[in-house]
Amino acid sequence: MKVLIVDDEKLIRDVIKEYCFESKYEVIEAENGLEAINKAGEADVIIMDIMMPKMDGFSAYKIIKEKYNIPTIMLSARGEEYDKLAGFDLGIDDYVTKPFSPKELMARINAVVKRYKKEEEVFVYEDFKVDFLGHSVYINDKEICLTPKEYDLLVYFINNKGIALSREQLLNNIWNYDYLGNDRTVDTHIKMLRNNLGKYRNLIITVRGMGYKFEIKN
Repeated sequence: MKVLIVDDEKLIRDVIKEYCFESKYEVIEAENGLEAINKAGEADVIIMDIMMPKMDGFSAYKIIKEKYNIPTIMLSARGEEYDKLAGFDLGIDDYVTKPFSPKELMARINAVVKRYKKEEEVFVYEDFKVDFLGHSVYINDKEICLTPKEYDLLVYFINNKGIALSREQLLNNIWNYDYLGNDRTVDTHIKMLRNNLGKYRNLIITVRGMGYKFEIKN
């Protein structure tokens, strides 16, 4: 899981990063709201300060929320009730006042992640939606038909977004280890999947000399 830590204070980022590493989380860093917007698509959870240069946390979160459904915890040196209510009105998941206990922050991160794993039954990017429980894919609220293997490929890509996947990995995970096919099997199904995804075909990127990667465009 990738945690995006957004704070203009490097010391704060370093402390949170250390505890994230102890919990086996990967870390992405940003120094301000603008940078956070550009990196949000890579993250599974966001820890974001409110008062930052260039763009504050609330403004950045509004923009991020328009594209992604990412659990977000706000950090602030101000503990006023107004700030907390403003954050919750925007849709943030939790609010932590500085100075904070890193262990408590990690407990809150774990709680938010656990809650999302239970509640998040769909993947949404702009008007592209994958309903995992319904085993359905929609673009502009219109269901598109995928073969079982195309659907399995898409779900595997989404669950490994931002990671370059070799053809062998895809072959082994989608067709199982005992399948006697070859790389052309993967390439053929990727081509069909891209055709079915229409304007979102470019979310599946060819990694030269290796395989493919599912990458969200910012």
